[in-house]
Amino acid sequence: MSPEGDLFGAGESGRKSPEKVTKPVKKPVAAARSGTPGEADYNADSIEVLEGLEPVRRRPGMYIGGTDEAALHHLFAEVLDNAMDEAVAGHATWIDVTLEADNWLTVIDNGRGIPVDPHPKFPKKSALEVIMTTLHAGGKFDSGASQTSGGLHGVGVSVVNALAEKLEVEVARGQQLYRQEFSRGIPLGKLQTLGKINNRRGTKVRFRPDEQIFGPTAAFKPARLFRMARSKAYLFGGVEIRWHCDPAIVAGTETPPEAVFRFPGGLKDYLASDLEGKELVTDQFFTGKVDKPGGHGSVEWAIGWMAQEDGFVHSYCNTIPTADGGTHEAGMRVALLRALKDHAERVGQSKRAGNVTTDDVLATCGALISVFIREPEFQGQNKGRLMSQEASRVVDGVIRDAFDHWLAGSPAQAAKLLDWVIERSEERLRRRAEKDVSRKTAVRKLRLPGKLADCSNTSMADSEIFIVEGDSAGGSAKQARDRASQAILPLRGKILNVASATKDKLAANQQLADLVQALGCGTGKQYRAAELRYGKVIIMTDADVDGAHIASLLITFFWRQMPELIDAGHLYLAVPPLYKLTQGAKMAYARNDAHKDDLLKSYFNTRGKVEISRFKGLGEMMAAQLKETTMQPSKRSLLKVIVLADQKDATADSVERLMGNKPEARFAFISENAQFADSEVLDI
Repeated sequence: MSPEGDLFGAGESGRKSPEKVTKPVKKPVAAARSGTPGEADYNADSIEVLEGLEPVRRRPGMYIGGTDEAALHHLFAEVLDNAMDEAVAGHATWIDVTLEADNWLTVIDNGRGIPVDPHPKFPKKSALEVIMTTLHAGGKFDSGASQTSGGLHGVGVSVVNALAEKLEVEVARGQQLYRQEFSRGIPLGKLQTLGKINNRRGTKVRFRPDEQIFGPTAAFKPARLFRMARSKAYLFGGVEIRWHCDPAIVAGTETPPEAVFRFPGGLKDYLASDLEGKELVTDQFFTGKVDKPGGHGSVEWAIGWMAQEDGFVHSYCNTIPTADGGTHEAGMRVALLRALKDHAERVGQSKRAGNVTTDDVLATCGALISVFIREPEFQGQNKGRLMSQEASRVVDGVIRDAFDHWLAGSPAQAAKLLDWVIERSEERLRRRAEKDVSRKTAVRKLRLPGKLADCSNTSMADSEIFIVEGDSAGGSAKQARDRASQAILPLRGKILNVASATKDKLAANQQLADLVQALGCGTGKQYRAAELRYGKVIIMTDADVDGAHIASLLITFFWRQMPELIDAGHLYLAVPPLYKLTQGAKMAYARNDAHKDDLLKSYFNTRGKVEISRFKGLGEMMAAQLKETTMQPSKRSLLKVIVLADQKDATADSVERLMGNKPEARFAFISENAQFADSEVLDI
């Protein structure tokens, strides 16, 4: 992300070299109006003329974005980019970077060397001096001089010169060594010829930033320079970058004083380094490089999908980082989406992939893309965004064809990736639905599921919700509840078995959607404990086999979709009675047959007949009976659903075997546990 840079080694000067910039002095608005005081003072003397590089020193933010740490390191980026242009053009094979203890920074390349002969438009100056002291002077305006350079405006190295306390340039060219020094953009003398030199060519730029601009404490950060140099080596596999730093500066840090960067694998090596140690969705990266005919540019990419991390996209044009993206990123996004949807159609998954967007494809994607094009157009002086329309078309065509072949050639990898992206799409739609509900609550009362009878208490700790089976039981429970603290949500029959259901069925199930909406805390990775609306979530079903089945389906749902709710101790089972026993004035309720027999022996005497009535369900119970036996906190019994920390794997295995979609596993589980069928309590 550097400002436009001059080309080291340019054979010609720029076509446009203005040396003066006019800028009106700020005056009160009233003074410029006809007939107002001060008009006579506003004349030619009021126009200030800034010569040479003075505009850069007056307004550095216009050229490097400011005077902070990022702007300071822009200076290094400018000089390094010029050296990289020489390497990309095939004229340099190595670049040497050295940071000295007193904040001097040196960049050397073995390219062609900046031209030193007299400039045809300014015959009293060398081309080197024109490049170093004039804005918009360089060899990048003519595409013949540099086909894929990093900048076209010719302001980069002259800006560095303007903002440097001192800058020294050495050029080895034609077996001669030349040198010139500058201070704050002004030459300290003419170009010097130091004599003949053998076995050396290229340019050396050594400079120190100006404390008047950046402040007395401003200093280059070795770690940042190290990363910038290494990233450049990744972007062009044909260059070797050598790093040197005064050992005293990096003592006690992870930055080494010496290093050599050379990455023949290019972006593939870069991505492997970035994603090292992270779990991946696919075993292989999607990588490639295509050169345009005639050596007029290229497209290189490396893409991998992570399982647990947020995605990122780093893009570059002619080795310049484009932090704000641009047309090359847009082309890549479109190509990946269209190719993946085409693949989904080929394998009969087009319906599932219908809602997939580019954001779903890139949600957990680590992507690097680098393009080399002629005469790139950027937005802003700092080149943060690529605007060349050609890049979008070229990248789209190149990457889409390559991705089609990659998906077709790796069906197992393609299936994993397609399922992963579809899951991201479903998760996004679920989050949007939950967000819509949250947004509605900010302006009006939350529209909860129609059959939910909510409580008036808004405190989570003092509220509880009963999930009951059917409208009949729901009616009795609504009459029996404490309206202040107890909410009732009736469900219709047996809910979906989430352990064996597809994601499509899970997303389309209205009963589960109502339940999730009532609880308010989301599911899966979007579970938000702080937004749970009730301190106790109580499953209240009939005390028979069907009721136990419904309870097991609900527990499976919470185990799979909201395990944190169970871990936090919010899930309970109500214990409604199955029998009512009466003998004269005596009355008792029994949970099951064993409890009934125990009451007959211990509570009732043998002299009178005990009338036994069996409840067919919660809906058969009077509201007063349901309140007394099952819902009133002072009299009821609740079973807390817990999973011991050391039993989670065993529990997951049991749930999968008993509730999953493999009948043979379920039959084996039942056979193994048949001896426990008569047990009064089944541990979950």
